[in-house]
Amino acid sequence: MTALSFTLKSPLRQRLDASPLVPDRLLGKSPKEIATLDLQYGNRRIAAADLFDIAGDDAESVRISGSPKLDFAGRGMTRGSLIIDGDAGAYVGMHMKGGRLCVSGSAGLYAACELKGGIVEICGNAGDLLGSALPGNKKGMSEGVVIVRGDAGDRVGDHMRRGSILIEGNAGMYLGARMTAGTIAVRGRIGACAGYAMKRGTLLVYGSPVSNRRHLQRLWFTYPRFPAFAPQRLSGLEYLLLGDSGVPVPGASTGRRPLGPRQG
Repeated sequence: MTALSFTLKSPLRQRLDASPLVPDRLLGKSPKEIATLDLQYGNRRIAAADLFDIAGDDAESVRISGSPKLDFAGRGMTRGSLIIDGDAGAYVGMHMKGGRLCVSGSAGLYAACELKGGIVEICGNAGDLLGSALPGNKKGMSEGVVIVRGDAGDRVGDHMRRGSILIEGNAGMYLGARMTAGTIAVRGRIGACAGYAMKRGTLLVYGSPVSNRRHLQRLWFTYPRFPAFAPQRLSGLEYLLLGDSGVPVPGASTGRRPLGPRQG
């Protein structure tokens, strides 16, 4: 069996709601049913076969051509894998509960917003409000792991409740604002106001300016559950076992002890 692939026939001219293109909603469907699947494209509905060349037969493994206008990819996904070949739009991995979503390019606003489980990997950059709550809500990401290989925008983990976010590049302002629990790790630099109105949780920062680092150390020592963390311990973030979700980072080395809260 080969992955069920959706290859764009031409670049998207309008925003596309890609939420139906997940294993949960494709399993058990015939090729004809998949081809005639209705998708919201701008202000009209359109059949999947009118936008995509469709190939393959393994609905547990889905691949979609990337586009900055490809919104809601992986929304509500609970199983299998979804790969976006290229960039993705807004709300990637929204309300995802399981499985693995990988974006080979960059993602837009609200990636992994209100994530409830699974693994989201973004190989490029992520926009503002990664892993945050939707407007008007107070419950952001509550389970799972998010990995960003590039940079992330402002308000990463806003209202975050649980889970782990690893950013290998830089992060913007208000990192971890209004967090209730969970862990955010950043290898690069961060913007101002990190930990704004933060109640509990952990921020791990390696390349931040001294002024921010001093503020973050005060935050760490406010929460005695994590007294062992210090900036110089973060030189091997690719080996992390992060946060209170207990979910290991994919590809982590088995030859070194994962960095995380000490037991006992």
